[in-house]
Amino acid sequence: MQPGISTHVLLQQRLHPGHLDAFARAGARHLELFAARHHFDYTDRSAVREIANWFRANDVTPSLHQPLYTEARWSRHVAPTLNLIAGDKSRRIEAMDEVKRALETAEQIPLATVVLHLGLLHDPWTPHSLEHSLTAIEHLKAFASPLGVRLLLENLHNDVTTPDHLLEVVRVGHFDTVGVCFNIAHAHLSPEQTTDGILPGLELLKPRVATLHLSDNDGRIDQHLWPGSIEKNGIDFPAVLPSLSALPPKTPWIVEIAHDTNEDLDALTAHFTQTLDNFRRLEEIVNR
Repeated sequence: MQPGISTHVLLQQRLHPGHLDAFARAGARHLELFAARHHFDYTDRSAVREIANWFRANDVTPSLHQPLYTEARWSRHVAPTLNLIAGDKSRRIEAMDEVKRALETAEQIPLATVVLHLGLLHDPWTPHSLEHSLTAIEHLKAFASPLGVRLLLENLHNDVTTPDHLLEVVRVGHFDTVGVCFNIAHAHLSPEQTTDGILPGLELLKPRVATLHLSDNDGRIDQHLWPGSIEKNGIDFPAVLPSLSALPPKTPWIVEIAHDTNEDLDALTAHFTQTLDNFRRLEEIVNR
């Protein structure tokens, strides 16, 4: 396990090196930068340089989550607006252009990967969604590869990114180097709402899984709660941990928590450290 956290938890704030320092001290060896102009402004070269200088001085691996919003003036009530596989061509171009702007930060920040979303909530699987997915991946792969950034596709709560359909996308497109960011919380939103909704998908995608996204929910909505914080209908982490532990040891385990938490930075880092301790204790029990 390479423990990490997404700056999504700080989405309501402007990201600065002090935030990164705090999470590194708390045990993060991987930090996923959530690309949003009001938070991590990937279009501001001085802001990018400040973050890049921090990573050069610290033994922490950076990665990127694609932007989901076009608005520089953002509120927590805004729904994602960027859609790489939108039916309207102008919207697809707008989304790809914005992702490329964010990827340009790899000229200064040594990004390992970028997480991509194919579609929005509840989008259906159609021949057009497959075609648009292939086009978006091909286009962004050509842009990201020279920068040394690997594309990762995330399983979302839609029909486009089910494990079977993700595999079909990479198979049809012959995308041998494209990986998967497996989001356990999204897998828990399957109709089964049990580990039976997580483990088959994880097993199917395991050869492609390069990163994990970890949070918890009650099986109904994507709540982005701290792992193990729900007593009823939450994810049974002890049951899924053996499969997670079977992934390569350097696989980043990225905790991705809701940004509307009332906790201050000290409380967030303490909660993160406690989460890592809980996972390590579970791993010890599993490995006995």
